[in-house]
Amino acid sequence: MEALLTAAFLSSLLTGAIVAGIPLLLAGLGEQMSEKAGVLNIGIEGMMIFGAYLGFLTAWSTESIWLGFLGGMAGGMIVAALMALLCVRLGLNQIVIGIGLTLGAEGLTSLLHHFQFSRTYPRLPAPLRLDLPILTDLPVIGPSLFGRHPMVYLALIGVIILAWAYRRTNLGLTLRAAGEKPAALDVAGGHVVLIRTAAVLFTGAMAGLGGAYMANVAAGLFIPFMTGGAGFIGIVLAMLARGRPVWVLIGALIFGAALSLTTALQVAGSNVPTDVIQMLPFAAVMLVLVIWGRKARLPAALGLSYERGAR
Repeated sequence: MEALLTAAFLSSLLTGAIVAGIPLLLAGLGEQMSEKAGVLNIGIEGMMIFGAYLGFLTAWSTESIWLGFLGGMAGGMIVAALMALLCVRLGLNQIVIGIGLTLGAEGLTSLLHHFQFSRTYPRLPAPLRLDLPILTDLPVIGPSLFGRHPMVYLALIGVIILAWAYRRTNLGLTLRAAGEKPAALDVAGGHVVLIRTAAVLFTGAMAGLGGAYMANVAAGLFIPFMTGGAGFIGIVLAMLARGRPVWVLIGALIFGAALSLTTALQVAGSNVPTDVIQMLPFAAVMLVLVIWGRKARLPAALGLSYERGAR
């Protein structure tokens, strides 16, 4: 009996880590590029919730989750375009604009959902699962890790591609120059504003995709304010990863597992209070930030520069 409870706990924990971790991973990867280019994208939460709404609405209308993902990316890029216009082009305060866009996106999506569906919450059909041969048959971890939606595997491939691009191509050097030495990049013929704008739009696409995954695959429905701070967690993951996509992946899975710990313990029959468990991941993040912040100055560690290029 104890062995069955242990297996159920591990299976539930791994499943929860994947389901909750993929949106964090996508948001963190997008934020990482934005920070490399010198834009602290506080509005990523708004991009996620708008991507979740538009992604769900597209999938529900077209009966295609893949078109829903495209809709989610478009939704995130709409909010990101406003961020780029106000902060990159006009040079307004990134934090104030980011918070404003987040609050606006949350209120707008809640209002649109009310007019569209009133108090009903339509659900999408069960998403496609891609089982990997042999690996899916492994006990406990097989169905949890290797029987997921194809978007999970695409997100993991994205980590590899970005890690390679940052290290082996001019992308990493160009983004770093735009964030740390915009004047030097401008003298060398680079277009600082254009690079930062592209980075912010990429962030919006990734955050919107994460929101669409959350609505279309993880939950199967849209609920107002459903992101629940996932965008802000993505910012933290990008900060702690220090430019390494693989560390964003590791952090997203750890935090996803922490968020799913409540469900896993309930499956195992634990009597630990739910409120205590839900507090632990956030307390752990605060502790890590305090320790990390004592070792490095935040602006320098993030590579953020609020200068605007001359072009």
